[in-house]
Amino acid sequence: MKQLSCILIGALFGASCVASAFAQPSSRYGDPSAPKTRAEVKADLIAWLAAGYDPNNWWEYPDNAQRAGRIVAEQRARQAGIGVVQ
Repeated sequence: MKQLSCILIGALFGASCVASAFAQPSSRYGDPSAPKTRAEVKADLIAWLAAGYDPNNWWEYPDNAQRAGRIVAEQRARQAGIGVVQ
């Protein structure tokens, strides 16, 4: 009897693991607090570097990061078809 209950618990645990593996996130792109994938982080870094951000430039740190952030935000807004208001 103990062996049967262990098998049943194992089967239920396995089924729940398989079900959670196939579950889709509810609204990943609509939730800004959702964690980013590695590919998204790499794409963000490439976009910031292309916009002129230099992570080794400590002398102009806050200014160059903010400038690059504005440029990337404007580019993404244009790609999404949203008008940029200044």
